[in-house]
Amino acid sequence: MITAVDHIQLAAPPGSEGRLRAYYVGVLQMAEIPKPPVLAARGGCWFRAGAVQLHLGVEAAFRPAKKAHPGLRVTGIEQYGARLESLGAQVEWDEDLPGHKRFYSYDPVGNRLEFLEPVTAV
Repeated sequence: MITAVDHIQLAAPPGSEGRLRAYYVGVLQMAEIPKPPVLAARGGCWFRAGAVQLHLGVEAAFRPAKKAHPGLRVTGIEQYGARLESLGAQVEWDEDLPGHKRFYSYDPVGNRLEFLEPVTAV
């Protein structure tokens, strides 16, 4: 029986760890978590925000995920989107999911990320 998502793995090109750290830590405000030494030798980096973990693994024949993506729930989505834009991240708002405010953005290697917040009826 599945009980939870442990982490989401995205791919990244070799040598992109510095750009990924700048984005996931500096822009998204996630914390980098250490990889076990045997896995660290493969490259890539892992990040966490609360219970959410994103792992970025090096892939020699890298192609960014343009359609597949993690959906990351946030609070204060308007302010969060404005903060990302102020730091140079692309923010594309989308109104097609009923009951939610959401936008898409892309990490520095082109992976698509969805940010969403449920809308409560007043």
